[in-house]
Amino acid sequence: MLPISIISSSGPVKPDAPTIGTATGGDASASVTFTAPTFTGRSAISTYTVTSSPGSITGTGASSPVTVSGLSNGTPYTFTVTATNAKGLTSASSAASNSVTPAVPTYTFEFFVLAGGAAGSTNGNAGGGGAGGYTASSVSGVTTGTTYAVTIGGGGSAGRPGGDGTNSVFSNYTVQGGGGGGYETSAPTWVGRNGGCGGGMGGSNQNNTSQINDYGNATGVGTGFRGGPSTYNGQAGGGGGTAAVGGTAGGGAGYTWSDSVQRGGGGGGSANGDRSPGGGGAGGGTAGKNTGSQNSDAAAANSGSGSGGSQGGGSGSNGGSGICIVRYAGGQRGTGGTVTSAGGYTYHTFTSSGTYTG
Repeated sequence: MLPISIISSSGPVKPDAPTIGTATGGDASASVTFTAPTFTGRSAISTYTVTSSPGSITGTGASSPVTVSGLSNGTPYTFTVTATNAKGLTSASSAASNSVTPAVPTYTFEFFVLAGGAAGSTNGNAGGGGAGGYTASSVSGVTTGTTYAVTIGGGGSAGRPGGDGTNSVFSNYTVQGGGGGGYETSAPTWVGRNGGCGGGMGGSNQNNTSQINDYGNATGVGTGFRGGPSTYNGQAGGGGGTAAVGGTAGGGAGYTWSDSVQRGGGGGGSANGDRSPGGGGAGGGTAGKNTGSQNSDAAAANSGSGSGGSQGGGSGSNGGSGICIVRYAGGQRGTGGTVTSAGGYTYHTFTSSGTYTG
């Protein structure tokens, strides 16, 4: 009887090919998903290898997904995947993936930039200072490493007339400082001073015979509103705000940006002792005064607001400096300023000059 040869069927063999999933492009890279093969060649899968076409650039991993790095941005790629088991046997290649084109990632941010607010006039019947001009917009297609210069404008200095605020700048966006508060000149003219761009000044007081309709300038470079007029009965005009024209005595209201904070109120105008002085505009404007030698209050730093006019021998106070805020959805991507997060957004707040880097 001849000997019988028994051939074992339990030895190692190649695994089946994995099933390709989805390729997703990144920055000079791609992430590729796949499904492990059911048949592994009687030995556990140890490595998956993903290969690009063109270029045959590879990435390896123990499970899905696998990232392939070193790709060229702007070049379309497809990918295949193989499985290698613990015995060192490698499957056939999977079908090709969808085509992806790696690219530098971009995002969009919003920004708000506000110039310095002006000072109300001093030492006499004096108009309130105007708020700084502002702009609110967005930038799309922002790439990592792009820089944007930030300049924060200062508040206007107390004086007669009130000092103008200075400009704030974000990249190529410039907004102008508020116009200083007007004052009455010597008889017989008794004419108030015109304000600058941004929020206009408040008009001067009067000569007790006629109204001085000295509004200051309307909107200039960067949105802002003009100041209000004085009256014949002893009230100076309020400074313009970032959201409203100044009134007779009262300052104009400030603008509320996406962060829900109101900024850029106009300063209130002063008044004779038997008249009511103007209140500061909502958003940081300070009130005018109606008592001899009484100073108005300074506007808060980074409010972009105008200060109120002083009465009699009062020396007045400064306007508020400006501010710049950048925000975008999600976690932190850029640098610069003070970084905070709220409501699903990351904020970069600049209270002094600097650089935002995307």
